[in-house]
Formats: sequence, structure tokens, C-alpha cells
Amino acid sequence: MRKLKLYIAVTLDGYIATKDGNIDWLLNFPNEEDTDYGYAEFLEGVDVTLMGNQTYKHVLQLADPFPYVDLTNYIFTRNANITIAPYVHFVDGDIVKFVKDLKAKPGKDIWLIGGSQINAAMLEADLIDEMHIAQFPLTLGTGIPLFGGEQHLHHFELAHLKKYKNGVLELRYKR
Repeated sequence: MRKLKLYIAVTLDGYIATKDGNIDWLLNFPNEEDTDYGYAEFLEGVDVTLMGNQTYKHVLQLADPFPYVDLTNYIFTRNANITIAPYVHFVDGDIVKFVKDLKAKPGKDIWLIGGSQINAAMLEADLIDEMHIAQFPLTLGTGIPLFGGEQHLHHFELAHLKKYKNGVLELRYKR
């Protein structure tokens, strides 16, 4: 069975973006080693991406052309009228059932890109198998949390830890 893997950057206080979705803190962070924090290796093991509509809009603003053209991309939205866009498929139904069905199909692992509400829904449904987190040594004070809404207790085991010279921690947790 395929694994659902969350790969994401987060601040010390648990935010993935400012309240308006800005990630300049991530893009402008010093990176003298020019590292990708395990991104390239992670990307080799997936063939599907999942993301919310707001995250999809931010990806389009940050990258031109769309960066995941070689993957199958599903965008979760509440707007059933969105149907056509290059390289993506819009999903407006039961996302938990959709992901359960997707995990049962053959293929590489599935990348949960985010955002906060999708992350929370997948966590609450016990569908996240691994979390690959690049934790940046800064705080935002407020913003979009890694997991939106009310959460319950979930246990993960630390499987990998790497510290970079700039203080970023590459963390990998498994169920």
C-alpha cells in the first residue's frame, strides 16, 4: 500500500505561512550550504501530490511553470465548478475516502503538500504515514498553523534527524 507523506517547512512556533499565506520567511532564509533539506530525495519517491486550493494558488504564484508537471496532482476544493487547469485534477467530494482509495492503488508514495486544513483532515483520519518536516529556527508569532482546527492526540516516532549549519532541522517522523 502506498504511503501518504507530508513534506513541509514549519517555524518553531508551528506555522507554515503568515496569515495571508506569505512564505517569504522560508524563501529568504540564509542557506549558505545551498541545501534542499531532503527535497530531491523525497520527490523521487512520490508520483502524486495532494494540496488544497489555496496552496495550489500559492504554488502558481511562486513557480512558473507549474513545478509538478511529471506527477499526478489533485487539488481539493469546495468549488465544484472548477474543472480545468493544466496538470491538475480538482476534487470536491469526500477527501478522506478519496485518499483512502488512492492509497490502495498501485504506485509510488503520495505527497501531501498542504495546507493547514487538508493536513488536519488527513491527520484526524489517521491517513498520514510519515511527516518530513524542515523546522526553521524562527518564529512568526501568528499565521497559518501546520494543522488547522482542533486536533486530537496522535503519536509518531522520530525516524531521522539532520541538523544544518543554518540551524534548520530536517525531521522525519513515522507512524
